Amino acid sequence: MSARRTDVLKLVGIAVAAFAFTFSLVPMYRIACEKVFGIRLDNSAAAVPATAPASVPGRMVTVEFDGSVNSKLPWSFHPNQTRMQVRVGEQYETTYYAHNDSDTAIVGSATPSVAPARASGYFQKTECFCFTAQTLEAGETRDMPVRFIIDPALPPEVNTVTLSYTFFKNDFATERLSQTAPTVAPLAAR
Repeated sequence: MSARRTDVLKLVGIAVAAFAFTFSLVPMYRIACEKVFGIRLDNSAAAVPATAPASVPGRMVTVEFDGSVNSKLPWSFHPNQTRMQVRVGEQYETTYYAHNDSDTAIVGSATPSVAPARASGYFQKTECFCFTAQTLEAGETRDMPVRFIIDPALPPEVNTVTLSYTFFKNDFATERLSQTAPTVAPLAAR
């Protein structure tokens, strides 16, 4: 009985350790993105230092757009416009083209990133397809809008900002979608 109890305690310990490791992955991912790669994952603006220079009225910045898909997602995805001149403090809109190349409905989730890293806190998305998962039916094409504002407090040495998205297949949501899809009864032979 003692050996059995020891085995059960080991299994419980392994399960607890696996849960703790899995639970810690999200904070570790955020830390790695922000500290190592300089990518902010939230949409909040970074704290602006008290000594931030005054913004230049009418300052123009170049925004470049990029898009890609993960290899598991059979979609075509790219920006409709690759570059735009914007005035800081004003709202702009652009769109991204998405097409489901497969013969089934698929749910995708987009992950944004802004470069250079020091500009990420100043790029504010007011509307974005990345806020929610996107479902494309088989063969469906859609233009997905992004509305954004570049904060006038953007550091003066930053003249070009790149907004990039990577679309990933949302396996869980796609599986749920296929389970809830209505089944079509075959036509009776005449």
